[in-house]
Amino acid sequence: MARVDPRLEAVRARRRSSEPLVRAVELAGPVQAGLAGEHPWNLPVIRALGEGLALHPKVTFLGGENGSGKSTLLEAIAAAAGLNPEGGTSNFEFSTRASHSELWQALRLVRGTRRPRTDFFLRAESVFTTASYIDELSADTPAADVLGSYGGRSLHEQSHGESFLAVMLNRFGPDGFYVMDEPEAALSAQNCLTCLRRIHELVGEGSQFVVATHSPIVLAYPDATIYECSEAGLAPVAYEQTDMVRVFSGFLADRERILAALLSD
Repeated sequence: MARVDPRLEAVRARRRSSEPLVRAVELAGPVQAGLAGEHPWNLPVIRALGEGLALHPKVTFLGGENGSGKSTLLEAIAAAAGLNPEGGTSNFEFSTRASHSELWQALRLVRGTRRPRTDFFLRAESVFTTASYIDELSADTPAADVLGSYGGRSLHEQSHGESFLAVMLNRFGPDGFYVMDEPEAALSAQNCLTCLRRIHELVGEGSQFVVATHSPIVLAYPDATIYECSEAGLAPVAYEQTDMVRVFSGFLADRERILAALLSD
């Protein structure tokens, strides 16, 4: 077996991580006039897609207030990539409630020169349903064949946060396209740091992430593009200038005064 030059492998790894699997997200055509005032087309973040959304080759974050449309957009990106809109891979076929919009059908993903070897849509709110589907698959297939990809243990036998991390640590692999919706909802502050470490490992192996988050810890990954979703649409923003970081920083810096004002009669 030929010995691989570690320097050559390092160059290849850097090249992989600099070439995106998905370059951008675009609207495939103009929004029909009759739909312009309906959800989700009436959301400023969706209207802004007319100009296209460039994705960072490593990590792209979507931030913004509840109701800003970031999860709606993220879900549509996942579905446009062929992933199950309720979570899982392109091979997951379960559906408990068709609550996702038809936006994904109007999106076009501008692919890069590489193709993902694997993919996954991981959303904290549906890990339970995803775990149930995995257990159903393992009942029809030798358990090791299915559960082995998730650490060899049913996700239902673990806590919410443990099951979330089990997917990231075991199911996620090199050259993957991964979409994650609010991972911090399942994770402690310490495990948000573990999440960052795993993202970094996978980015080094050619993977690409698109993540919606409210967590200043998750958002802190240094080699990323951050988009703020707001009434103004979509705009790239520096970490320190995001609303979530300013609110958290302000609260921690002057907690007593803010609480006194917030809780006063």
